[in-house]
This record gives sequence, structure tokens and C-alpha cells, in this order.
Amino acid sequence: MGLGRSLLAAPVVLCAALTLAACGDMNRFQTASHPPASHAKPARTAAHTPAAEREHERILASYGGAYDDPQLEALINKTVERLVAASERPDLSYKVTILNSGAVNAFALPTGQLYVTRGLIALANDTSELSSVLSHEMAHVLAKHAAIREDQARQAALVTRVVTDMGTDPDLTALALAKSKLTLASFSRAQEFEADGIGVGISARAHFDPYGAARFLTAMERNAALKAGKPSLDPRSQDFLSSHPATPERIQNAQANARQYSSPEKSQRDREDYLAAIDNIVYGEDPSEGFVRGRRFLHPKLGFTFQAPEGFTLDNTAQAVIGVREGGSQAMRFDVVRVPAEQKLTEYLNSGWMENVDKASTTELTINGFPAASATAKGDQWQFRVYALRFGSDVYRFIFATRHKTTESERNARETVASFRRLTLEEIQAARPLRIKVITVQPGDTVESLSHRMAGVDHPAERFRVLNGLDPRAQVKVRDRVKIVVD
Repeated sequence: MGLGRSLLAAPVVLCAALTLAACGDMNRFQTASHPPASHAKPARTAAHTPAAEREHERILASYGGAYDDPQLEALINKTVERLVAASERPDLSYKVTILNSGAVNAFALPTGQLYVTRGLIALANDTSELSSVLSHEMAHVLAKHAAIREDQARQAALVTRVVTDMGTDPDLTALALAKSKLTLASFSRAQEFEADGIGVGISARAHFDPYGAARFLTAMERNAALKAGKPSLDPRSQDFLSSHPATPERIQNAQANARQYSSPEKSQRDREDYLAAIDNIVYGEDPSEGFVRGRRFLHPKLGFTFQAPEGFTLDNTAQAVIGVREGGSQAMRFDVVRVPAEQKLTEYLNSGWMENVDKASTTELTINGFPAASATAKGDQWQFRVYALRFGSDVYRFIFATRHKTTESERNARETVASFRRLTLEEIQAARPLRIKVITVQPGDTVESLSHRMAGVDHPAERFRVLNGLDPRAQVKVRDRVKIVVD
């Protein structure tokens, strides 16, 4: 949710922004400026216009800011310099920002600004795989694809509107429509194939293993398969394959491209240097921004937690924590709003930010010692139970939606709100991020035994294999360097 850095402090809106524009006041709780972004030489391609700067800031706000890691930045700078020197336009420079997001994603803006998430960096197994992603994105800039895509997104500009009925859009499930449309328009199939060809050529001429692209496309497909059945409502969590679809045909094409350049004696994977650079990188969600553990949401920085009802899946988005019950018949949204200290919460609920509120239903409450208020509202297809709760100087909203009001739906709402409480000091201190740890395989170690050392991940054995580029039947070898996830 970025409650600590990028929480929406505005009415419930459907924000359909251009390109990657975020919606609302997304930096209300930002307590420190973003760390400096990793970059290569000053980008002569990057137009440092106010518009470009605003776009950059919106991207940072939407993806948890820049990830500060000098050793990793140095490796990326060195890699980009090699790729630029081997490209068709060695006179151009690119600025690369590492985004503090566990999603596996990378993208480029027409200005020459490239973005890569730490989630993608953690998935790659050597510098040649990372170089394949960076060169692919550079290719989109060189071939003017990024500029074409930006124009298409601008032409498809959508309006921001206040949501009064969460059932009016059949493509969105209840409160999922409150998410921000932070996706880039997809490249065409032809553009992807063209960028693949250009990118593999750049990597090969820079003396990186040209087969890195095919290996990493395969790794991303396997990583996406692990997420199958658990679709995320958060556009930030959409991975590289959402806008860069990988098919067996595309992987075969990448292999064919690599064969044109293959020169084993000159190709480099730079695996050891890469693993050294990513050792201890944060993996998954950053707890400082709030995180989900099962049905519970915790925000150590702001000091609170709550638990969703059974059967709900929580998603920590840039604007809110979104929960949807299996089957989609119930949903919830948790966010923060500005309410003057002198304004009663009952008055706020009846102030018109949401239409069709039943004023007769408005009730003052106290929840775990915190002042609160509750009301109901109706839409054409959904019925709502809304709570406002004052915690310190902030007011948090719980908005529950159900297609049919039942005893169970009312109980789910009550129990969720009643679970809102302060975190203990021990809980705050224990909320550490997961990290990638690079270890050496010892005699007797197996995939199974090493996966048992993984913390905080689902499907640990499969996750271990995907993280380390191991085929389903492959085994580890003594003295191999491998990645595990630890807390």
C-alpha cells in the first residue's frame, strides 16, 4: 500500500492515468526523499523537462521509490556502459533506476530512462541475463517503440471519476476498481520480436552470453507460473510478461538470435560477480511500506495491523490494501483520508464523498479505544458497510462491499475492523524484510534440504529451483553458489 510512502489520501476514485501516472496525493506519508537512482553517464537522450521529471517521480511513488545499493548500482552502471558502447548509438546514454519493488519488471521511457525492479534483479542468475533485459529495453528506445507507445497511451487518456457504484464496471471486481491504472500500454508482437533481435545483438557484441535472453525469458515464465491462480490486484505487481509477453515461440526466437552470435570463448556470464552484487538484496515486499502476511496486514512504520476475514486474499497496492473474497462476492478496501481533527467522523461519513449513504445508519463507535464511526450505503449491484477510524492524527477507512447483505458479510466487516490494533514493540522489531542470501552448496546438500532453509515464501522447493535457474529434475552440486531467501 505504500501507506508509509505512497498512500492515496483522496476519495475513492478510479484513477486511469496516462502511462505510469499514479493518482491522488501519493506522497503524503513520505518521510524521506528517495535515495539517488542508479544511473550511467548523464543521459544525453533524457529530456530533463518538468514533464519528464513528474513522470519519473510518479514512477518512484508507484513502485516504492528507488532501491539504494551502491554495489548493485556499480554493477549495473558497468553493464550499461558496455551495452551502450556495443549499440548502434554509442553516443547515447541511459539513466537506469532500480525500483524498490519485489515485482519482476523492467520498462523504458522515450527519454532513455530505464527502470528495473529489484525483484527482477533477484530472479536473474548472472550479468548476461540482466544485460539481456537492459539491452531489450534499450532496443525499445532505439527503435522508437517507447515513443510510439507513449503516444498511444496519451491518445487513450481516461478520466478520473468518483466511484459511486462499484458494480458498474464488469471488468473489475468490486473494490479492485479503486486500483490505479499504472500499466504501460503493451508493445506489439512485432515490436517485441524486433527488440529481442536488437537486444541480443547488443549483448553479444558487448561480449555477454547471448543465450542469457532465452534463459531469463524461461525463468520469468516459470516465476509467473508460480503465481498462477493468485492474480494480483496491484498493477505494480504485474511482471515483465504482462507487457512483454513471452511465448515458446519467443524463447525459440531468442535462441535462434543467440546462435547467430555465439562465440563461447568470448561470451561472459559474469555469474560470480553478479551473485556477489545481489547477496543480501531485499526480496519481496519491503516491510517499511506495510506488508501482507496471509490474511494480516502490518505496517511497522505507522504501528498498526489488522486481519481480513477467512477466504479473503489481501493485496497491498499503491493506493490501498485491497481484499477480495474467493468467488468475488465480497470485497474490502483499507486506506487513509484527511479529516480535520475538529470534524466528527459521523459528519465525515455523511459529507458526500460517497453517494447514497444512509444517514440514519450512521453510528459513533469506539474500536479498541480508537474513535470510530460506521454507516451503510447502496449501489445498484453492491451494498456497502463503511467505517472511519481515527488513529493518531490520521483517519483510516474500511470499505466493505457485498453483492447481498448477509449476517456473514456484516460479521466479516465487524471482525475485520475489530482486529485493528497497535503493533507491539516486539512485532515492530520482528518485521524485517526477506533477503536473498548467496551460499555455497556443501556435501550432503540437496534441493530439498536447501529449500527447507527458505523463509517466508510459498512453494519453497519450486521457488528455489526458479530462483537458481534449475530445471525440475536438476540437482545442486557441491561448491555451487546458490540463492536462498532468508529473514
